[in-house]
Amino acid sequence: MNVRTRFAPSPSGQLHVGNARTALFSALLAKHGGGEFILRIEDTDAERSHTAMETALIKDLHWLDMEWAEGPDVGGKHAPYRQSERGRIYRTYIDKLTQQGLTYPCFCTPAALSMSRKTQLAAGKPPRYAGTCAHLSKAEIETRLTTGPKPALRFRVPEQGETVFEDLVRGRQVFAHNDIGDFVILRGDGSPAFFFSNAVDDALMGITHVLRGEDHLANTPRQLLLLQALDLPIPQYAHLSLLVGPDGKPLSKREGGSTVAELMEMGFAHTAVLNYLARLGHHYESNKVMSFTELAEAFDISKLGKSSAHYDLTQLRHWQKEVISEVKDGLFWNDLCKSTQGERIQKLVPKDKWQEFIAFLKKDLKHSLLPSEAAVYADMLYSDQLEYDDVATEAMNTASDEYFSAALALLSKHGQVYKEYVAALGEATGLQGRKLFMPLRAALTGHVHGPELDLIWEILGPYRVKQRLEKAAEIAKG
Repeated sequence: MNVRTRFAPSPSGQLHVGNARTALFSALLAKHGGGEFILRIEDTDAERSHTAMETALIKDLHWLDMEWAEGPDVGGKHAPYRQSERGRIYRTYIDKLTQQGLTYPCFCTPAALSMSRKTQLAAGKPPRYAGTCAHLSKAEIETRLTTGPKPALRFRVPEQGETVFEDLVRGRQVFAHNDIGDFVILRGDGSPAFFFSNAVDDALMGITHVLRGEDHLANTPRQLLLLQALDLPIPQYAHLSLLVGPDGKPLSKREGGSTVAELMEMGFAHTAVLNYLARLGHHYESNKVMSFTELAEAFDISKLGKSSAHYDLTQLRHWQKEVISEVKDGLFWNDLCKSTQGERIQKLVPKDKWQEFIAFLKKDLKHSLLPSEAAVYADMLYSDQLEYDDVATEAMNTASDEYFSAALALLSKHGQVYKEYVAALGEATGLQGRKLFMPLRAALTGHVHGPELDLIWEILGPYRVKQRLEKAAEIAKG
C-alpha cells in the first residue's frame, strides 16, 4: 500500500510544538513508507483563519526540514488544498447524505444547546444532542425556515449499534451510537463542520494514515459513520499522546518555547528541535543526532507511546548541545550571525577572532547554547566598555582596596599563567574559595557566574585583564 499522510492545521495562530510534532510524525511515517506527505489548510472558520498565519506555518514546517508532495503552495492532483476553496465539493456530499434521508435541519440556539448539556451532565449522563429537531414535520420546518435564523444541518446517527475501529496507538476502540448523538455537519452560516470536511477530504485525497492528537479520539466514530454512509475509503487512525509541561499539566501557549516561532527566536538549531520532537512519544534505539532522512528510516509507528510526553526546554538544550558539538565551526558561526543576536555578536567579535570565539563557546557548552548567551560572552570577552550586573558590582564593592591593589601588582610577575596568578593572589590576600574568586570573576566578566576563569583569562590577555582590574579597583573605592 502506498502510504499517504497529511497535516491539516487551521491557520489561526502560531504553530504549537504539539502540532509540529504531529506534522513531523506524519511526515516521517510517509517517508519511511516511501509514500507522500500532504499539507492541507483547514480554514473554513473565516473569523479565526489568517493568510499571514498560513505563511508563517509553512515557514515553520520548512524550517523543520518537512517537505510535502501536495499542498496549497505546490499544488497537486487533489487541489484545491484550502478548505475555503472546496465548498462545491462539500455541497455534493452534503446533498448525497440528504438524499439518503440522513440529515435534518436543526434550529436549536447555542443557549438551548448549552442548557441541554448542563442538564445531562447534572444527571450524570454523557452530553449529546437530545434530538430536539430530529422529528420535525415538513410543515414545522417550512415555518421555522421563514421565521427564524438559518438552521444547522445534523447527521442522523443510528440509534442502535456501535462503531468499532482499531487505533494504531491505542488498540481496539468501541463507541456506542447511543452515546454519540446526532452531530452538526453544516453550520448555520453554510460552512462545513470539522467532522464532515476533514473526513471527506481525507477520503478524496487518498489519505491512508491519519495521525492526530488523542483529543480527536471521540471524533473518529462520527467520521467513520460519515465515510460509511458516503461509501468513501476509510484511513487508519493513530491518536497520539498529548504533550504536557514538566509539571505534567497540558502544555500552554503561554509557556516559553511552546511554539516553533519562539524556538526559532530563542536561537535553537532546527536539527536540535527536530531530534527532540521526534523522540517525544516515540522510541528510537539511537541517541545520536540524526537527519530527517535518518529519523524517517528508523521511524516505527508501533513504537508510539500511549502516555503523555513531557516537553521540557532543559531536554531541548541537551539536543542543542549535541548539535553544536557536531557542527563545523564555520557553520556554527554562520548560524550565530543569522540569529536575532547576529548583528550584536559580529559588532563585538573582531573579524580575525571568530574562530577563537567559537572554540571558546564549544569548550563551555554548559552555558553558551543559545545566541542570546553567546552574545553575553561576546560582550564579556571583547567589549572595551564592560557592563557589570548588580551582583557583580556588589562583589567588587565588598572587596577591600588591598585586594585589587594586590591583584594589579601581581600581574607583571604571574599574569601569563592563570593558575600561578590565582595562587599568588590567594597567598597575598589570605583569601580562598568564593572570597578569592568572586571579586576576580566580577571584575573580569561583569558577572559572578559563568565559564571557567582560565578560559576567559587566556582570551582577554594581559592588557585587557589589567584594564578591567583597574576599573574594578575604581568601583571598589566607590
